[in-house]
Amino acid sequence: MRTTLPLPPRINLREVGPRDGLQIERPIPTARKLELLELLVRSGLKRIEATAFVSPRAVPAMADAREVAAALHQWPDVQWSALVASEGGARRALEAGVRNLEYVVSAADGHSLANVKRTTAEALAGVGRIADLVHDAGGTCEVIVATAWDCPFDGPTPADRVLHIAREAVLQGADALCLGDTIGTATPLRVVQLLGAVRDISLHLPVGLHMHNTRGAGLAGILAAMQIGVVDIDASVGGLGGCPFAPGASGNVPTEELVYLCEDMGVATGCDLNTLVGAAGLAQEAVGRALPSGVLKAGGRPGSPAQSRPGAN
Repeated sequence: MRTTLPLPPRINLREVGPRDGLQIERPIPTARKLELLELLVRSGLKRIEATAFVSPRAVPAMADAREVAAALHQWPDVQWSALVASEGGARRALEAGVRNLEYVVSAADGHSLANVKRTTAEALAGVGRIADLVHDAGGTCEVIVATAWDCPFDGPTPADRVLHIAREAVLQGADALCLGDTIGTATPLRVVQLLGAVRDISLHLPVGLHMHNTRGAGLAGILAAMQIGVVDIDASVGGLGGCPFAPGASGNVPTEELVYLCEDMGVATGCDLNTLVGAAGLAQEAVGRALPSGVLKAGGRPGSPAQSRPGAN
């Protein structure tokens, strides 16, 4: 009888709490954001999405993107990135010193129009220009495909739309792809089917996964993806997150829950769970409400290498 799972030796974890996690919250002081970033760095995270260069009117919580970016030089060992939704946002990010950018293309027109006021085709047409800008600055351009499985306006997203975006993004110069379960509806079989199809046409570019935990299936989808060799995984401290332009979307998979799961199964993350729980507690205090993370509430398994103390509630 088989008693093991096919798992990678480690994952390449990206923390998205400072951007995706905080974008739907009331704005918090920049100094508090930097305290959170410092704790996340201390936890061992090497990839962190720090902010977004988007309209401050549409997303007030990201209005201090330039100020946040100006502080990142003090942690040179971290691969910092920022999300952009337009060529103008990409230019502002590069001017602020951020060299690794994530450009969002929604696979569903309904969400794309709500999110960036452009159709999917119009947003996709911008990949090449943004990739050229980033490459000229010595950086990388990742294309995140939002609503890859379902859209709150259009319903199920046809896989062919996602595959078309992936092909075009590769042809236009994207350095990596990431599939986003924006409203948290994907379950494991759907996750691996779409990831597998995208990886088949991605010309060996990295293909990552960004799950929301709206219906409690986020970790299950990530585990299934890991079993087919996907190692580029997003998560958000404390389970913060959600899309302000996707009704019903809620938080991401909590980073400390993912780290607990992986480390307990022997999959390395490079992170210290105790420090992550402390960061989740700080995030909870900063936003002023209880966060959904089970590990923040309960801590790690007693006596295990990943053991942690429960966070404050």
